[in-house]
Amino acid sequence: MEVVFHAHNAVISDRMQERASRGLSRIAQRVERAVDATVRFHQDGPLRRVEIRLNAPGQRDLIAQGHSRYYGPALKIALAHLESQVEHTRRAPKGKSRGDAGA
Repeated sequence: MEVVFHAHNAVISDRMQERASRGLSRIAQRVERAVDATVRFHQDGPLRRVEIRLNAPGQRDLIAQGHSRYYGPALKIALAHLESQVEHTRRAPKGKSRGDAGA
């Protein structure tokens, strides 16, 4: 899976990029045919924001954001939100249970 990093008014270390790549590869294993991901790092005064967009063909894009004073916690929050979305999309849709609903 290809990971593209964008830094807007931010300086991102190689270690932070590696953390993001490791977290995304772990999550991408649970998404069928994950193609690429975009990670955006924003800095606006004391607030740091990390936005992650995961793309897979035939599925809607999964987008998650994390806000914090530092990039590490913001990345952790964004990865947790993305993982939650992956779990939600993997569940069976409601109304598709076994058995006869009219009985």
